[in-house]
This record gives sequence, structure tokens and C-alpha cells, in this order.
Amino acid sequence: MSGPQLVAFDLDDTLAPSKCPIPEPIGELLVQLAERVQVAVISGGQLTQFRTQIVEQLPPASDEVKERIHLLPTCGTQYYRLRGDEIVTVYAHALTQDERDRALAAVEQEARRLGLWESQTWGDILEDRGSQITFSALGQQAPIEAKTAWDPDGTKKSALRDAVAAQLPDLEVRSGGSTSVDITHRGIDKAYGMKQLADATGISLDDMLFVGDRLDPDGNDYPVLALGVPCHAVEGWQDTVAYLEELIPTLG
Repeated sequence: MSGPQLVAFDLDDTLAPSKCPIPEPIGELLVQLAERVQVAVISGGQLTQFRTQIVEQLPPASDEVKERIHLLPTCGTQYYRLRGDEIVTVYAHALTQDERDRALAAVEQEARRLGLWESQTWGDILEDRGSQITFSALGQQAPIEAKTAWDPDGTKKSALRDAVAAQLPDLEVRSGGSTSVDITHRGIDKAYGMKQLADATGISLDDMLFVGDRLDPDGNDYPVLALGVPCHAVEGWQDTVAYLEELIPTLG
């Protein structure tokens, strides 16, 4: 087969606006892609986001096509497959209660110390996702405009990440989305998720392709590039549509 045998995507700002359902053209193209190759989505978001943003938005597809879709929430600490209308767990590597408690305490303490604990928020600032603790400065449901304006150059998020990492040397602390910091077991990032896909599918990393909007050295997609996986950078879901419309006819 020419071209990649598996195409993996970031979710927010690659397949959809942050926390929003995938647009109809993306859903149609993901199914067309899954008719030809394996398809994966790796994001810091939790399974409920994958369900509402992706799975429930896909157009009708055969069970065979659905089984080619791999879902890796919380940066690959969880892995799910589609079996008909069901989402089936492959694995889920949860943090211990002690790790979750320490992570929640550290990120709140440092956010308050740095003046980043905002009073106007939309939804929960802190979220326990089982295998990942996530800090969202403006809350989980903040509008895109507010999130974009909060930290346009990433300095607030980087300062918080560094401060929390110093408090939690046994855990991984990463910049997540536009206003978020994620905490997981050490060594967990999107590169980890790609390695899990290679193990599960038998497809080598060289035969994969990753599409994301944060492939810069400070971005949460960068570990995939550093791993050596072929990557394609986009700046939003419209870019992804244009790229897939060119890519898909060349596959299979």
C-alpha cells in the first residue's frame, strides 16, 4: 500500500474547534479515511469528550469501518475501540488516589500563587479524569474567544507547568490545550499513545502519519514529531479538511 497505513489526529483545533463537535465535513472524511486505513485520535480530553465530539457525530458506517477507528483519550493513558455501537476498553491506566490528591493540590496551590486562579470561569477548573488530572484556567466550558485571549503567547501556562512540575517530580506535567495543564504518570504523552498504537496494530511508526496543530517544540503534539513519526501541521479543522481531501484519493 502506498502512503501511511494509519493516520492519527489531535482533536481540539485539528479536527474541531476546542471542546466542540467535529464539523460535518470532518466526520465524512474520517469515515472515508477509515475505509482505506486505520484511523486514530489522541488528545488530552477524556472519553466523554471523544464520545460527544467524535463518535456521536460520525455519519453511518459499517462495523468493519468503525473497527478501524482507535480512540486514545488523556494522551494515550486510555485506549478504546469501536465495536458496532459500543465503545470497548482496550486499557485504562489510572493514577492512584494519592497521585490524584497530590496533583489536584499542587496545581491549585501553584495557580493561586501565580495569580492564575480566575474568578470568572465556565465549569470546573480542576478535573479528575482517572488517568489524568487537568487544570483548565477558565473552566471546562469556557468559550473559545475567552480561551484564546487568556494566554495568547503561552507564558502563563508555561509558568504554571514549570511550577507544578517542581512540586510533582514523580509525575508528568504538560501544557495541554490553550488554557490547560495535564498531569499523568511519567512518560505519558502523545508519543506514548503512538507507541501503543504500534503495539496494538502491528503498524510501524514509519508507516503512520500524525496530523496536529501544536507541533512546535512547546506544543503538546511535538513529542510525536520528536519520536520520528511523519507529521503534518495544520492551523485548524479547515486545514485538516483541505489536507484530507488531497490525501484520501492517494490511499488504498
